[in-house]
Order: sequence, then structure tokens, then C-alpha cells
Amino acid sequence: WLVDELGVDALALADEVLLATAATGLFLDRFEVRLTTTRGELRADAVVIASGAQAVRPTGWDGAVVLHTAADAAALRARLRPGSRLVVVGAGWIGAEVAGVAAAAGADVTVVEAAPSPLAEALGVAVGAFTAPWYEDAGVRLLAGIPAAEVRADGVRLADGRRLAADVVLAAVGARPATSWLGGALTRDPDGALRVDAGYTVVGAPGHVRAVGDAARRWSPRHGWVPGGHWDGALRGPAIAVRALLAGPGEPAPDDPAPYVFSTQLGHELTLYGARHPTDELVLRGSPTRPGGWTALWFAAPPGSDRAHGGARARSDPGDASTLTAVLTVDRPRDAGAARRLFAGATLPRLDPTVAADQARALRDAVLP
Repeated sequence: WLVDELGVDALALADEVLLATAATGLFLDRFEVRLTTTRGELRADAVVIASGAQAVRPTGWDGAVVLHTAADAAALRARLRPGSRLVVVGAGWIGAEVAGVAAAAGADVTVVEAAPSPLAEALGVAVGAFTAPWYEDAGVRLLAGIPAAEVRADGVRLADGRRLAADVVLAAVGARPATSWLGGALTRDPDGALRVDAGYTVVGAPGHVRAVGDAARRWSPRHGWVPGGHWDGALRGPAIAVRALLAGPGEPAPDDPAPYVFSTQLGHELTLYGARHPTDELVLRGSPTRPGGWTALWFAAPPGSDRAHGGARARSDPGDASTLTAVLTVDRPRDAGAARRLFAGATLPRLDPTVAADQARALRDAVLP
């Protein structure tokens, strides 16, 4: 990947590369860092923590497989054959993608989701529910709103007592930053994430300590706290972190890229720009029940409104009812391109919600001055 995507051998650019070497501890002072590893100790002027994430496998779920690495993918592929019974626990991005691919390859697939709808955490229950019919269309059984009470290698017992026999059980219930090796060297969120500023400096640490990718939760002036965990953030974050690390006095403020997620699942193409908040107002562009795709837009609750009191907003400026916070497009590449351009500026875009909902008009027609 490093050669194909960048056109160069990225590892060859480094003065020293230590593969198969695990970091085991970090020690800091004002001017230097000391890193302990399974091969000994390293000293440096700066450190960038890019230790990624690990798939979550809840206690007692040892019989389930997970999907996070290339090795995980190879092992799962080897076990699935036409007619294999696959139970996927979790209908998030990974669960939905795997379910669709496995069903198309001839597997007998059931997806179990504790939330009332797929993608409820990412999109909210209402929008997530629009994706539920896709499962049946793809030949996948979806059981939503029913937690798994027991997960074993040969099947799943649901909270309502039903048992689902399986040849393979996939736990697709998320990932957590792989930062336990840091111990108490840096303050971490309960999920293990390191909070970083716009230049990826770890909050509360000296300026020569940065974190990027899945390990980081970045502060965005536009979107609030943005978690890692997606391809685009891992692609763009390191460049911003290095520029900020090497910047001198008078350098411009770091870029503030909008969160971006894309997914191909169950025969549909999804893109998500921005970061929605549970109190945001949902506006639909097109119908989720008709051909041709559709788009969901979220607008910020204005200060003082009833909607704004539904939870603590992470963004420093909640904006007004015309402030666009996130856009999800489904099978609408033109809207996806428009959303990318809308979030390319330094501030959140402002749109007329009524015009934006009119699919006969381009999204750019809704932009307010």
C-alpha cells in the first residue's frame, strides 16, 4: 500500500525502521521523550503516537472472530463458503459491509443489532432505520433492537431467548484506541483515545508529543471533538501533525479537515461529511423509499431553542438553524461532491433548509451569504 498509494517506498524514507517491535512505555520531560520497547530504549526530541486501534471483543465472546486487520480479513474469508451460516453481531459500518459481501458470496447471513436500527450511533435511529430494508433486499436477516446475551463459536443466544446457530460469528461492535501501553504517561479518555488540538498536540502534554489516526480524538473548531477510526482521518492527519510540529513562529493555523466517511454496503454507496449532534434538525432531500438515492442534511439547533437543550453540544459555536453540520448521501454522487465542497471552507456552511430539501435544485442554490 505504501508504495502503490504514495508512489515511493515510504519505509525507505525513514532513517531507521523497527518492525515486529512493540512500544511498552513512554516517559516525558520538557525537551525529550524516552520510549521503551521490546528491543530496548529509544530517545528522541519528539514522538508521534500512531498506534492505531484494536477491535472490541467483549468478555466472554472468545468464540467470535473480529475484523480489523488484513490478517483478520484473510482468516474470515477462509472460513466462509457458500452455505456457511454467518451471524454478525453489530450493524455498524463494518457489520453492514461484511453482511452484504458475505450474502452476495452465498453465505447465510443474520445480523444482530442491539440498537433499534442499523448505524444508529453514527446516523441516529431515524436515519439508520432507512437502511433496514436494504438487508432483506440483499438476502440478509436483520434482527434489530435485540441484544446478544451469549456469544459462542457455534452461535448466539439473544436476550429474548432465541438461539442462532452459526458456523462463524463475527463481533462487529467497534474498535478502541490501542493506547494501553502508555500507562499513566498521558491522560486518556475512557475509551483510550488521546485528545489532541487542531495541530495534533496531545492535550496537557509538551508540544513535542503528538498523536494521530485511530489513537487520537481531535479538536475541530467547526465540529468539536472528532474521533479517529476512519481512513480519511488517518490519511490527512499525519501531514497536518508534521507541519505543525515543524512550524515556526507566524505559521498559519493548522487545517481543519471535515470528518469524512464512505461506505459501500448492501448495494448502496454512502458518504458522510461533517459531524451530526443528537439535537440537530434532520432535513431529507429525496425519498429513502424511492429509486434514485437520497440525502440527509443536519442543521444545528440555534442557541436557546428547545432542541439545543437536548444535550451538551461539542462545538464551540452551535450556529443558527441554517448552519449545516453534516450531510449523508446515499447513491447520489452529485450531492456527495457538493457536500465535499460545502465543508471545504474554514467555517460551517449556511444553507436555506427549504431550498436544500428541494432535490430539483442543486445544493449550491441553497447556500446563504
